[in-house]
Amino acid sequence: MSLSFHDQFERPPTGDFYLEVFRRGQLIEVVDEKNLIVANSKLIHARLLGGDVANRSVTQIAFGTNPVAPSTGNTTITDPYTKAIDLVSYPATNQARFAFSLGTAEANGKAIAEFGLLTAGGMLYARKNRSNPLHKESDITFAGTWTINF
Repeated sequence: MSLSFHDQFERPPTGDFYLEVFRRGQLIEVVDEKNLIVANSKLIHARLLGGDVANRSVTQIAFGTNPVAPSTGNTTITDPYTKAIDLVSYPATNQARFAFSLGTAEANGKAIAEFGLLTAGGMLYARKNRSNPLHKESDITFAGTWTINF
């Protein structure tokens, strides 16, 4: 199915969140779900398009503690553990994919119930939650990707 030029720009961006959770190197959980692109994304896109690029690129992922379902008005991640994105790729002309991980020495003791993509300036771009928090300990690692579709 081919979309018209107009239809391609009428649809908001969407996100695909993929996460693998390992305990002592063994895969214990896979999450493959859609996620919410928050209202801040419009401001970020407009500024990038206009050449105001300082601190606008998505460069970080945050792991937080708020299990409340995302809404478009979200602007922050609660009690975040924030780190740099591992790798950015472009699997299709309308996609940006952000690879991330969380190692054995990171965010231990945190009840992780939300994830967020952040710009270099700390603006929230996308948010995903878990209704059942994952209690991060030193024997747990994460690996995942977050794909934004335009």
